[in-house]
Amino acid sequence: MAEVCCGGRDNTEGGRNFNLHSSVRGACDRVAGASKESTHSKMATNITELADRFTWADYLVFASMLLVSAVIGIFYGCFGKKQDTKEFLMAGKSMTTFPVAMSLIASFMSAITLLGTPSEVYQFGFSYWLIGFSYFLVMPAASYLYFPVFYNLQVTSAYEYLERRFNRSVRWLGSLVFIVQMSLYMAIVVYAPALALAQVTGFNVYISVSLICFVCIFYTTLGGMKAVLWTDALQTIIMYTSMMFVIIKGAVDLGGFSEVWRVNMESGRAQLIDWDPNPATRHTFWTLVIGGYFTWITIYGVNQAQVQRYLSLQTKQMAINALWINMVGLFVLMITCAFGGMVVYARYMDCDPIRSGVVSKGDQLFPLFVMDTLGEFRGLPGLFVAGIFSGALSTVSSGMNSLAAIVLEDFVKVGCFPNISDEAGTWTSRGLSLFFGLLTFGLVFVAEQLGNVLSAALSIFGMVGGPLLGLFTLGMFFPWANAIGAFVGGIVSLGLMFWIGVGYQIASALGQITLKRLPTSIEGCDFLNITSTVANITTSVAPEILEDAGEPFGLYKLSYMWYSATGCFTVIVVGMLVTLVTGMNDVSTLDPRCLTPAIFWFRRWIPGLTGLKELPEEDKSTIQKGSIDISAPNGNVNPGYEADAGEKGQGGQFRYLTEKESTGL
Repeated sequence: MAEVCCGGRDNTEGGRNFNLHSSVRGACDRVAGASKESTHSKMATNITELADRFTWADYLVFASMLLVSAVIGIFYGCFGKKQDTKEFLMAGKSMTTFPVAMSLIASFMSAITLLGTPSEVYQFGFSYWLIGFSYFLVMPAASYLYFPVFYNLQVTSAYEYLERRFNRSVRWLGSLVFIVQMSLYMAIVVYAPALALAQVTGFNVYISVSLICFVCIFYTTLGGMKAVLWTDALQTIIMYTSMMFVIIKGAVDLGGFSEVWRVNMESGRAQLIDWDPNPATRHTFWTLVIGGYFTWITIYGVNQAQVQRYLSLQTKQMAINALWINMVGLFVLMITCAFGGMVVYARYMDCDPIRSGVVSKGDQLFPLFVMDTLGEFRGLPGLFVAGIFSGALSTVSSGMNSLAAIVLEDFVKVGCFPNISDEAGTWTSRGLSLFFGLLTFGLVFVAEQLGNVLSAALSIFGMVGGPLLGLFTLGMFFPWANAIGAFVGGIVSLGLMFWIGVGYQIASALGQITLKRLPTSIEGCDFLNITSTVANITTSVAPEILEDAGEPFGLYKLSYMWYSATGCFTVIVVGMLVTLVTGMNDVSTLDPRCLTPAIFWFRRWIPGLTGLKELPEEDKSTIQKGSIDISAPNGNVNPGYEADAGEKGQGGQFRYLTEKESTGL
């Protein structure tokens, strides 16, 4: 390797933990072999030059997205329908399919997916794409097994279900767990795009974090759920547009999709399926499809943010349609991001930016690729950054709104101020949205220490979401389970999952568990000097190959994709065992709306259901005057929906019952 003098470089800690824009001054040039010269050009310049390519046009594109999001909040907060609590938290139950479907996609397919998935494929291979097939299991289950329960009960807080099915203690347990889960997740989601913006513009990470948090706080607190849903729709379109353009342009520059695939085949990254049944293997068919189902059903089946969206729609069928559209959108986005990782590898196949010290984390690979590939085109890097920020804004705004709903419904109305007025409830919701926005900003400092953002996010959902899924599944699918069993099962499951999760982190820190990455090359890199290059490489690989830290406890090696399933089944098993000891629930006293429709589909083959009441028919009982065709494509009308004057037909011939009237509460 030739020695090229390009300026000083601080190689502190082997070049892994230095500031990207103040400490890195070297260049990593990608020199193509003779047989690859036609498809692989030399890697561009240094980080400072890449950041300089982010011009005024890019700032304009990026600022426009933030401005439009803020304007939507102003519109619904100042010029829209007067906001009461239902309007602020549930959009008046008047939304239509398109914005909600887009919001469902954006809420949990955020910057973590856009940055983490390409990094995952680059380092570990394409097999992660299999998680997309779990969506084909998740959406039918969410549509026909879980969602109908919440729809029939017409709850604002999903955890109100736990009180109706069990008792208030179980409700509070579920609510507290969700608050912890969502708060940590939002912090990770904010940190990821801040990292991206720092990579391509040189912005300080914490300035970026502040920008995301406070723009989000502004339009969410001002505009409520309608502002959240419509900004989500806009941001989803930006997200898809930017990712599609970047990946297609990158693939074409490298010689086309077939060339990208060929390069990845040669490196071993194009493995489609790994059938290894070992639950300790990080990503296999079983972990990604079956484990992925349990990971994602915690989100689309019982997560407050998603349930709130389902119930903001005018009709039941609209919610189901939104879920099916969401399934297609999720699958397309996942495959696109996974292929993006292959494109990034094809670009840097002979000069790995991580080992060479150009970037310090895998999550910075894709932003580097964007600036390296599109930096010469004014406005396009700005479109990419807008897409990344869109993913973050949509998730954080959804989280803030859902957390405000949880605290208001589960703690303020139930515990502290049961007779709170509607106006006071609306202002309390705004204050809670503000509080959780500020909390997210503070927790970013925790998220910064969690490493790989993709596995960190999914691990949190597994460790916390699994026990939550177990509580809801126990209540909906096991009519005999009692409140004591549910509470004990939830506590035991949480304890077990945190023991496994924390144990994994400790074992990783001790070097007992290491992730086996696919090989990369730096043969095409020209460094400042050979000594610093060797030091960098040695430091990067020494923890994996030079130390024998011993074997970790077996459960610590469990793939993080199994966390949710493990937590769910722990609640069910422990809950039913405790129920058998303390006395089974009398099914004749159970509100049938608290059970999944599957129980009624198969009740003749399920023993022990004698005395169980029939599920009330979804008929014309939700309408007092006039008529509506409930067999129409829109399906049954949401009982909480009140049509505008133009929708009420001739002379307002019918009205929809309020939530309290429709549920009899």
